[in-house]
Amino acid sequence: MSAIGFIPTRILPAPLAVVSAAIKLAQTGELFRNIGISSLRAISGFLLGGSIGFGLGLLNGISPIAEKLLDTSLQMLRNIPNLALIPLVILWFGIGDEARLFLVSLGVMFPIYLNTFHGIRSVDHGLIEMGKIYGLNTWGLFWRIILPGAMSSILVGVRFSLGIMWLTLIVAETIAADSGIGYMATNAREFMQTDIVVLSILIYALFGKLADIVAKALENYWLQWNPSYLKG
Repeated sequence: MSAIGFIPTRILPAPLAVVSAAIKLAQTGELFRNIGISSLRAISGFLLGGSIGFGLGLLNGISPIAEKLLDTSLQMLRNIPNLALIPLVILWFGIGDEARLFLVSLGVMFPIYLNTFHGIRSVDHGLIEMGKIYGLNTWGLFWRIILPGAMSSILVGVRFSLGIMWLTLIVAETIAADSGIGYMATNAREFMQTDIVVLSILIYALFGKLADIVAKALENYWLQWNPSYLKG
């Protein structure tokens, strides 16, 4: 509708204008540079937060004592909105990439923590006892029974976290950023360049879809043994 003048271009640009903006930014190298920087931030935050979430979920899932000591504090922290933490994060880390890494890591940590914890706790105790009868030691029980039994739940957390990763990055890149997709959108907003703003939104959407495809591929690979994931 914007292409035929029904909607003003300052509200919603024409599709060709968005494509033209993408081509111009690609020619200058700015588009790929900002995409690369945002991707690095997202992946780094996911790996850090995901590792911490997995470790805490594993610890609390296996040890009732650890659960009593840690879970209440983690649940309180989980319910604090990321936006509310931004002033404190700036005081802690300044406005550099450390602040963005912290916010992304925090965002992805909890879905993986919760799903790992519940996945470990939902493993059939009968299978664990059977493993002991067959002579499996602690590591054997973990690798052959507990982790495979919890994998379905863990991967649900991974899939959710991959989506949260980009949502959190959008917020994180509004903190006085000088690079990244969020910076590109914020800078374009200042100059009323709605074509670049829409382009940035589309890039986030495409990366979100790509993250979901990766999560599905991981599920199909790691859960080949599960009847629910067998391909007919």
